[in-house]
Amino acid sequence: MNRPALSLRWKIALTVTAVCCAVAAVLGVLVHNAVARQTVGQVRKETLADLDEALDLYEYGTSREGLNSVLDPTELPPRLRTLVHHGRRGSMVGTYHGQRVMWTAAPAGDQVMAVWSPYENTRRSLENLDTAIFGSAVLAATAVALAGLFLAHRISRRLGTTAAVARRITAGDLDARVGTEGQRRAGAGAKDEVAAVAAALDSVAGSLQGRLQAEQRFTADVAHELRTPLTGILASAELLPEGRPKEMINDRLRALHRLTEDLLEISRIDSGAERPDLASYELGPLVRQSVRALGHDTEVRVVRDAVVRTDRRRLERILCNLVLNAHRHGQPPVVVTVDVPEGGRPAPGDTPNGRREEPNGSRTAGPSTAPVVEVRDHGPGFPDELLRHGPQRFRTDAPGRGKGHGLGLTIAVGQAAVLGNDLTFTNAPDGGARAVLRLNPPPGPAVRQGHTPE
Repeated sequence: MNRPALSLRWKIALTVTAVCCAVAAVLGVLVHNAVARQTVGQVRKETLADLDEALDLYEYGTSREGLNSVLDPTELPPRLRTLVHHGRRGSMVGTYHGQRVMWTAAPAGDQVMAVWSPYENTRRSLENLDTAIFGSAVLAATAVALAGLFLAHRISRRLGTTAAVARRITAGDLDARVGTEGQRRAGAGAKDEVAAVAAALDSVAGSLQGRLQAEQRFTADVAHELRTPLTGILASAELLPEGRPKEMINDRLRALHRLTEDLLEISRIDSGAERPDLASYELGPLVRQSVRALGHDTEVRVVRDAVVRTDRRRLERILCNLVLNAHRHGQPPVVVTVDVPEGGRPAPGDTPNGRREEPNGSRTAGPSTAPVVEVRDHGPGFPDELLRHGPQRFRTDAPGRGKGHGLGLTIAVGQAAVLGNDLTFTNAPDGGARAVLRLNPPPGPAVRQGHTPE
């Protein structure tokens, strides 16, 4: 099971907190050891001094009143007693009459001379020190974590804004920018890496927009300049005497005229000024009528029909380009399939199969499913370059898929984007190219009812 990845903000905050806790733990241990060594050392030093005095008094047989000395105490820690039996002296924390004490002991003839000092206050002081160290570490870690979270949030928000702008640019919004013109000028020489990335993205977007606009203007200008003389040449060619030369000239002129019209259509799509004229149509009859008008031997299968809101002219243009591409570069049979895939939970008012009943008895796709139109041939399939990067104008270098200008599929993708539809290209497992158009429902109510002729 894949766990959701932590955001950069939380990664930075957790890293800062972990480092702060590690530093606090190390410093706490060092402070505790230093204070404990000093405090316990002082108690041990005083107890050893009392032990020396007790041994002197014992040697001279003088009373040891005023000293906490005991001969052969039963509560002496065993390890300390063993040490004394080996003729050495030492000290160790233990208990005496139920109280925590510091024991020091040394040999006294055949006996053990032991001196004890109260250790309870020392132990309590060390515990209070540990509590203070822990509390300070928690406060410091909390403060550093909050500060790290705040700074990480600012960095993450700026990076998120930059990423969102990058996605908008990828989607085709070349006017998207991270900052204002003044901010971009300031960010160009900024030492802040995030600002530098944002400025670089804005610079790339501006350069890309300029180049694309220059290309669009060039394409539109060339197409417009060619359109007028081509129209005159086509009219003049009709005056030529009938025969094979006239047919060849007219064929090439019509091909050049189609290329010019395709370039004009691409320039209009690239400009972003295209707006669909939406109406409601029955998808199956519309697809049949569009494919029939091409005059090719194409099979149309309507598995499940639906009423869709679309621009009939643009949808026909997409279907015609896909079918013509299949016949031109693929192999028969070419099959066009209309279907409404099952899946998802039906929306309120939907029928059990996910389609909504219309007042006239026809069905339109519910929000959980969108009708699809698949155009498939049985040829060599789409080239890998097209599957990876999509159609590219003036590029049809796939072996076995014929020659062309690469504008048909480019126009189909552009018109699908105008309609808000998804057009994907794949190859069937058993061979052949598959172009799948998903007709996503456009927002807003239908403004009129279109007529689909049979």
